[in-house]
Amino acid sequence: MLDRWTSRWIQPPLTNMAQIIAPYCTANQVTVAGFLLGMLVLPLLAYELYWSALFFILLNRCLDGLDGALARISQPTDSGSFLDITLDFIFYAAVVFGFALARPEENGLYAALLLFGFMGTGASFLAFAVLAKKYQLTNPHFPHKSLFYLNGLTEGTETILFFVLFCVFPNNFPMLASTFAVLCLLTVINRIIVGYFTLKRCEQ
Repeated sequence: MLDRWTSRWIQPPLTNMAQIIAPYCTANQVTVAGFLLGMLVLPLLAYELYWSALFFILLNRCLDGLDGALARISQPTDSGSFLDITLDFIFYAAVVFGFALARPEENGLYAALLLFGFMGTGASFLAFAVLAKKYQLTNPHFPHKSLFYLNGLTEGTETILFFVLFCVFPNNFPMLASTFAVLCLLTVINRIIVGYFTLKRCEQ
């Protein structure tokens, strides 16, 4: 919901940074490096080192934005887009799994609920993106995205916000995860309705 606004002020500094480091690394290298650093959240969260985990969450998200800026400077590729979105979803799930590892008895059920919501948002997002490419649909709010970016209540900005809240208020994870899961499920319902009728019009 907030990505269309946050991207306006995030993209310029990312582009500037990408121009500086472009001679030294590729977008795919940054994607993989960001993913590997991001996966350190699993042991950190398992041992309840929440502030350290938060650092690597934010580092992962910064590198995720930087790889896209690098790709646009050179030439975006389908293989790079595939790698980026796949590793993103694995990272998102890893953060939630990390909180389940930290306190299985308290957090396990709520982590599972949130992963259920993530499954719906990810499936609806990617399924529509594939068919949007077939019909050459574009989203004017996200022209820099390699895939069609289907809007929703929970997008990248909201995900980062909740991840920050999880780490700052770990004792409130059950309540925060439940709230985020509900927002994810509302996003899924909206995407199914909007996606279905959008594609239905394209078929006519």
